[in-house]
Amino acid sequence: MRWENLRLVESADPAPPLIERRAVARTFDTPEFRGITFYEIQARSIINRVPEASRVPFRWTINPYRGCSHACTYCLAGETPILTADGRTKPLAELRVGDAVYGTVRRGRYRRYAVTQVLAHWSTVKPAYRITLRDGTQLVASGDHRFLSNRGWKHVTGCDQGRLRRPHLTVGNSLMGTGGFAEQPKDSPDYRRGYLCGIIRGDGHVGAYTYDRPGRSCGDVYRFRLALVDAEALQRTRQYLMGLGIATTEFPFHPADPPRRAITAIRTSSRSSVEAIEDLIRWPEVASLEWCKGFLAGIFDAEGSYSRGIFRITNSAPEIIDVTVSCMQRLGFDVVVEEPGRGNGLRVIRLRGGLREQLRFFHSADPAIARRRDIADRAIKSDAQLEVASIEPLGIDLPLYDITTGTGDFIANGMVSHNCFARNTHTYLDLDSGQDFDSKIVVKTNAPELLRKELASPRWQGEHIAMGTNVDCYQRGEGRYQLMPGILKALRDHANPFSILTKGSLILRDLDLLREAAEVTEVGTNVSVGITDRDLWRVLEPGTPPPRRRLEVCHALNDAGLACGILMAPIVPYLTDAPEQLESTVKQIAGAGATHVSPIVLHLRPGAREWFMGWLGEHHPDLVPRYGELYGRGAYAPKAYQQQISDRVQEFARRYGVGRAHPGDTRRIGPPAAAPEPAPRPAQLTLL
Repeated sequence: MRWENLRLVESADPAPPLIERRAVARTFDTPEFRGITFYEIQARSIINRVPEASRVPFRWTINPYRGCSHACTYCLAGETPILTADGRTKPLAELRVGDAVYGTVRRGRYRRYAVTQVLAHWSTVKPAYRITLRDGTQLVASGDHRFLSNRGWKHVTGCDQGRLRRPHLTVGNSLMGTGGFAEQPKDSPDYRRGYLCGIIRGDGHVGAYTYDRPGRSCGDVYRFRLALVDAEALQRTRQYLMGLGIATTEFPFHPADPPRRAITAIRTSSRSSVEAIEDLIRWPEVASLEWCKGFLAGIFDAEGSYSRGIFRITNSAPEIIDVTVSCMQRLGFDVVVEEPGRGNGLRVIRLRGGLREQLRFFHSADPAIARRRDIADRAIKSDAQLEVASIEPLGIDLPLYDITTGTGDFIANGMVSHNCFARNTHTYLDLDSGQDFDSKIVVKTNAPELLRKELASPRWQGEHIAMGTNVDCYQRGEGRYQLMPGILKALRDHANPFSILTKGSLILRDLDLLREAAEVTEVGTNVSVGITDRDLWRVLEPGTPPPRRRLEVCHALNDAGLACGILMAPIVPYLTDAPEQLESTVKQIAGAGATHVSPIVLHLRPGAREWFMGWLGEHHPDLVPRYGELYGRGAYAPKAYQQQISDRVQEFARRYGVGRAHPGDTRRIGPPAAAPEPAPRPAQLTLL
């Protein structure tokens, strides 16, 4: 890593309340850390007590870092239109936490649209690529971003061999979705006039009449009234009329009568207002395109319906039918006019082309009533030409954005787009679990000095301290900050027992210090290896060293006389838990000289659960019902299943001699070992 390319920046965000207010923010001009800010802070404490509710066999921990530079981010250009829950679109850069958008879920044979919530929103700067599809849809994204194709999730860029080997898009791959979204109409005077014409002609009453009054002159009555169930259309109409100087009053028209909803209306009896409305709804001699869009929105709010994937506009007035068909054809829609044969002249305009054309109508015309734009549970099927035509590097770094959603994906310019799953390890520092976990790494630069002070305190009783239990203390940032050598020296000098859990290989840098500490106190090391299948490893643990490399770390630690065990985690139900798979993994663990092996079953907490289930539905849909049964009551698998896995692993461990001393091996570092404690109940690993 080119650590010399260091750039200081000022932090625009207030420091979290649980750390000191003075923080220095640094960015490193290297590809590995582009878009990540390291917040160097002076921590108030370094030895932290583990909450009593945690299912871990230790009470104290040290975390010199919060957040993880190994985290994955997948990013799109800020102007990318995202499908929101009201059926409209919103630029990705303008989304906020709490917004409702569309994602997808797997149900039966198909992936279907579902409303989900934005859990996190962040930005970064990365090299940008333009993806162009055969139908003309364009997307600007980073090379790391993933889209759903007909062959599963694929990154924008990648290689077939080497370090960057991963599933990636190639020319000819078909993406899943409806194709690029249509541009929403401008709020112009013509659009407003068209909307008022459509909704008032479709569902309003406007006119004047004269009545005789005995002994007095004739009376003239002017009346406009529009009564609707849906407040969005009523309020839009009232707002547009007010913008033209036409005031109306709102009143209850009909109370709710279950299952029917209440009806509210607006009205005016002013002669000038009614005459102005009559003038507004006259057919224009030459209709502009914006007027056509507004008219279609208004007539759909008045007489349209959208249910079970069928789009209809119904009316009995021939001129309204003719104008509606003309406007739709002008926008390029394929429509058919049907006559139900009811004898009242009613005709139905039906839009053809499936969801792709229905969404194009909603976005091009922008009707006001949100419930009539609901596409939840619609299957993701389309006849659009969504094959990748080209993937071009733009040659520049651009600000790119991403979100975390409850379903683990979202709809970006018509295409199903993967997002980063949420993590909660930052929340108790009042930092965001999505954006901040990925992009804001808190570095406790005073950790070694503070640890010496706390170890020397009379209040400290010299209890065991666990490290790497939340985020890896040997993550990539440690290569620059080198906090662990100072921490290990303090623990060595105070002869304080400790253990380290890591997925990385940087721990070997401190091998001499670990040996020195082991001469005076108990030192435990553990490496996490749960998945030896390389394809599963690439999907579930991106950014970590390959399992074989981690086994080599375990072997090196044991060769150095440092007892190193393996956390066999996570064991993924029905994917890596078959007896032959467990046996193969334990055999490799035994070959690495591991002193022990502890199986840990996959733990699916909120955020990770949605991401994993989405991946499972795409790659192993047959397992979705089984996971629903296994994790139906919460984030943990049933105790009986955990115990079954534990028993099998321990059986294989005995068979292959995990922890058994090798013949002639007399190496020993550290004080005599204490009597072994009873094995703790198998824990589960949170998928982060």
